[in-house]
Amino acid sequence: MVNECAAAFEAWLRKHADPEQAGPMEAYMRNQFPFLGIRNPERQALTRELWKAHPLPKGDELRETALQLWSLPEREFHYTAMSLLEKYGKQAGEGHIEVLETLVTQHSWWDTVDFIASHLIGRQLSQYPELVRDYPDRWINSDRMWLRRTAILFQLKYKHSTDFDRLVGYIERCKGESEFFIRKAIGWALREYAKTDAAAVRRYVASAGLSPLSEKEAMKHLR
Repeated sequence: MVNECAAAFEAWLRKHADPEQAGPMEAYMRNQFPFLGIRNPERQALTRELWKAHPLPKGDELRETALQLWSLPEREFHYTAMSLLEKYGKQAGEGHIEVLETLVTQHSWWDTVDFIASHLIGRQLSQYPELVRDYPDRWINSDRMWLRRTAILFQLKYKHSTDFDRLVGYIERCKGESEFFIRKAIGWALREYAKTDAAAVRRYVASAGLSPLSEKEAMKHLR
């Protein structure tokens, strides 16, 4: 059963769909998903406008609104769902990590996975660090590439709170993969941590035997 808020979001965004814009947006995402044709700045403005008329639900109803939007095919609904889940994260309990894990594996592509990993899961695990052993430590050995990428990226915004030994351990497990999204994630995670401890990243990269792509990304601002 669709709740009132999810139905309002769907109707409002569909009303502003632009088929002429949808084609190029789908092509940019390699035709992985259909689009309504609403670019992010416009979608965000439309969302704020709707919030004024329909105050956001709270608690589990807010989460369920996001999940119902996630079940729709068009990509703009997934982006809106992530915005709602970011708001829900302030009140989410430990069990919410199960929902986030599922979302990583549904409608998976870099544009949603990276936000979920670095914003939603990153915050969830900073609030409940005891869950790291049960989730990222398991994900890095998963046969699902997007879960492995999530494990590498979840500390992206942690700065001095980054567990660099854990990150290096994850990288060592998958640095030999040929998968582009894994190699890119390795470089990105190291490049971001280099803003906090450039020397540690230099030392590691010098002897790690990373792929050229990972090394290039890691050292982007250090050379």
